[in-house]
Amino acid sequence: MKQPATPSAFSTVGLPEQRRVELWESHNADALIGLRCRTLTSTVLEATEINVQLDRLHLARVLGTPHVVERDQGLIRRHPAEAVALFFSLAGEAFFYHDDGVRIVQPGQMLMCDADRPFMRGFSHGLEELVLKIPRDLFAEATGVEHVAQPVVVGFADGANAVAHALASHTSAAARADDSRPADERTLLSLVADLVGNEAAVPTSVHRTAAETYIEHHFREGALSVRQVAAAIGISSRHLSRVFADAETTFPKFVLKRRLEAAHTLLQRPEASSMAISEIAHHCGFTSAAHFSHAFTSRYGERATDVRRRALAARSVSVA
Repeated sequence: MKQPATPSAFSTVGLPEQRRVELWESHNADALIGLRCRTLTSTVLEATEINVQLDRLHLARVLGTPHVVERDQGLIRRHPAEAVALFFSLAGEAFFYHDDGVRIVQPGQMLMCDADRPFMRGFSHGLEELVLKIPRDLFAEATGVEHVAQPVVVGFADGANAVAHALASHTSAAARADDSRPADERTLLSLVADLVGNEAAVPTSVHRTAAETYIEHHFREGALSVRQVAAAIGISSRHLSRVFADAETTFPKFVLKRRLEAAHTLLQRPEASSMAISEIAHHCGFTSAAHFSHAFTSRYGERATDVRRRALAARSVSVA
C-alpha cells in the first residue's frame, strides 16, 4: 500500500541573514516555482514553506515577512514550471502584476494563473497562503482548458464559492507541519474541474466533498437545510439528496451525526463543565434539547450528563 505524502518544511529563520534571499530562491526553484525575491525594506527575510508532493500535484503553505517576488522570461527559461498555479491568500493583501494589468488579492481570494507567464507579486504586509501547483497537461486533462490565458481571481472564503472553499480546506489540511491530513489527488483534481466549470469531469464524490466541507462550517446553524447546502455548491436539492444516498446516508442523518460528534467532544472539555446540557445542544445546532437528549442516548448508549460526569472525574484524578 502506498504511504501518504509527508510534509517537508524549509525556513529562512536561523539561516545567515545575508544568504536568506538566495537560499529561499534556491529552495523555491527546487521545490515549487522558481522566483526572484527581494525584501521591501532593510528587514531581513523570514519565510517558511511547507511542501507536500503527491503523485502529480504539489501542495504548499507559505508564510513570510514583507517582500516581492518576480518570475520573468529569463527565469522561466531556466526554471520552467510547465504548470498552472493556484494561490489561496489566507493573510496579507497582495498585488499581482501581469501583462494584462494589476490585481489586488485579498485574504479569502484565490488567484489562478499559468506559472510560465511572467508576473510579479508583492506582499507589503507579509503573507500566509496556500499553493496548489498542477502540471499543465494534467490541468487540461482534468478541466478541458488547454491554456489559462489570463489570471482568474475567485473568492474562497466561507459563503463565497463552496467548491473553492472545499479546495482550499483540503489543501490547508494537507499542508501542515503538524497534524496534516492526507490529500486525495483525484478529489483535488475533480474540485479544480468543478471550479473551472467542467461538469462532465465532476464525479458525485466531489459534490459530496464540497457539501461535507460546507456542512462542517455551518452545522451549528439550527436552520441548516438541504436547499441551503445545494445552492452553496451549485447543484439542485434533489441531486444533493442523491449524492448522500450514494454514500448510503441522507442529508439529515449526516448533519445529525456531525452535530452529535461535536456535542460528544465538547462534553469532555473543561469549558463544558459549567454549561447546561441545553446550552451544549444549542451550541451544536440542535433547536430542541429533548431531541438532542434522545438522539445522543440512541447513538452513544448513555446520556450526555454521563459523558460529562466521567470526563470531570477523569480530570480530577489526573490533577490529584
